[in-house]
Amino acid sequence: MQVEKTELDGVLILTPVRHGDARGFFSESWNRRRMAEHGIEIDFVQDNHSFSSRVGTVRGLHFQAPPHAQAKLVRCGRGRLFDVAVDIRKGSPTFGRWVGVELSFDNGRQLLVPEGFLHGFVTREPDTEIIYKCSDYYASECDGAVRFDDPDIGVDWGIAADQAVLSDKDRTAPLLRDFDSPFTWQGR
Repeated sequence: MQVEKTELDGVLILTPVRHGDARGFFSESWNRRRMAEHGIEIDFVQDNHSFSSRVGTVRGLHFQAPPHAQAKLVRCGRGRLFDVAVDIRKGSPTFGRWVGVELSFDNGRQLLVPEGFLHGFVTREPDTEIIYKCSDYYASECDGAVRFDDPDIGVDWGIAADQAVLSDKDRTAPLLRDFDSPFTWQGR
């Protein structure tokens, strides 16, 4: 397992080893023992699977607030997507900053998004599937979002905002400056 740090503390890019032959490949997408060897100790309790038929589908920027905050381990099961994490921890030196990485079936990469970060993605190919583990169960009363095209965050999604395929929730989400984050940076 290759583990790459990003400029946002705790956001990691994980690339599992693929063992391949003429039949295809085998890969461990999650192994608690191997993750612990890298200092990653998260108790995942739920797996989610999302399918988007159209290129330019944006889902996010989402979070789940305490007491049901979620860390996520995200991978692409089919197709290709651009995955993003945004720091929303009050007092963090990287508050409002983002990192993005292309996840695809072909590259096998995964993004670890800790609690205290927004998460979102845009599809780059039709019929793209995203599969992710969550560290807490879904709780609708704790569900929230910030606008994907917030100019103060400035994510380069690779598409014009008017080309994005959005849900009503994502279309009407508040801007970061109008949002009172429920997360506080603990300092390290």
